[in-house]
Amino acid sequence: MKHHLVFGRSLACLAIALTGLVALSGCGGRLTLTRINSAEAKPNNVWVFFTVEHGDEPVGGLQASDFEIYEDGKQVSVFESQQRILNPEVAAVMYTALLIDVSGSITEAGHLDDLVDAAELFTERVGKTQKVGIYAFDGSDKIYPVVPFTETEGTLKGGLDGLRKFKPKDPSTNLHGAVVQGLEELRRGLEKEQKPLKFGTLVVFSDGADRAARVSREEMNETLQDEKYVGYDRFAIGIGDEDEIEAARLDAIGRDGTEEGSDRAKVKEAFEKIAAKIEAHSKRFYLLSYCTPSRNGTHAVEIRAETADPKASGKLEYGFDAGGFGPPPDCDPERAPTFDMEDVEPEEGKGKGGPTGKEVTAGEAGTGAKAK
Repeated sequence: MKHHLVFGRSLACLAIALTGLVALSGCGGRLTLTRINSAEAKPNNVWVFFTVEHGDEPVGGLQASDFEIYEDGKQVSVFESQQRILNPEVAAVMYTALLIDVSGSITEAGHLDDLVDAAELFTERVGKTQKVGIYAFDGSDKIYPVVPFTETEGTLKGGLDGLRKFKPKDPSTNLHGAVVQGLEELRRGLEKEQKPLKFGTLVVFSDGADRAARVSREEMNETLQDEKYVGYDRFAIGIGDEDEIEAARLDAIGRDGTEEGSDRAKVKEAFEKIAAKIEAHSKRFYLLSYCTPSRNGTHAVEIRAETADPKASGKLEYGFDAGGFGPPPDCDPERAPTFDMEDVEPEEGKGKGGPTGKEVTAGEAGTGAKAK
């Protein structure tokens, strides 16, 4: 059997709605809990990896005590379950690829130093939670590797400093081609990682539209919709001539957030806003670990979450098989899971691509992936 997701709201709100006193949509707040993966293993470990969002906003900072676990409709004792929120890094890795426009309109106009300064601040912030790779593009048919994917701050800063004296080989702008190649580099980097859950983010900066016409907009859009990439987060920054930025249509690239403007003095501010969004997105992930009291058979699990500010609640449901569970030995809730990538669910609004862009089909509630 396969998993499915159920999104909920507070029981009080539901009760009011059932009486017909108010419309459900006008009552309280709703959290969306989206299951990414789950696993169970002997003696009686259970892990669920999921995201929490309130509307379009990611919800970070929740503690284990903010979640309630139910099996077959009955709440599991927090003392018996020893529930924990583990660091997602034990099972997941996050990469951000930053594409920087270094075409003639930037380098010849003397805007490169400000752009590099802004990119340095961006990488300092984003690099605290994930690996960042930096690439540059002009009108050439290939993008330029600046810094390979790394968490080392000195490497990132040193690589960016080298851009300050960059001279484009082709002063035109191969924006569409850069996006296509940037996605491919992001995928290649993630494929080298051994952790089972892999999340990619593409950030593109440009001061204008594609003028090289090496890759058409239609070809770029086809790539953006490719199942290999549709699960990636995408952001865009456009600072430059108003008509050029409008012609670039960066909002189609930056599906998850776009910052645009004509004031080049605000390039740092734009990068900072996108860095903040990426930081918030990375904090929406939760890895809940607990020791189930079940010892055999299949069971329906419901995880409920509630926040105080804003007042909102939500839940997700799935099933697992407890066949042959113990103890002995004793269950260790700090144990890291091993997830099966065949069991990855797509994030809401990201099509049928999971964290690695792999096609997955959500179905009926059933068993989770067995950890070894």
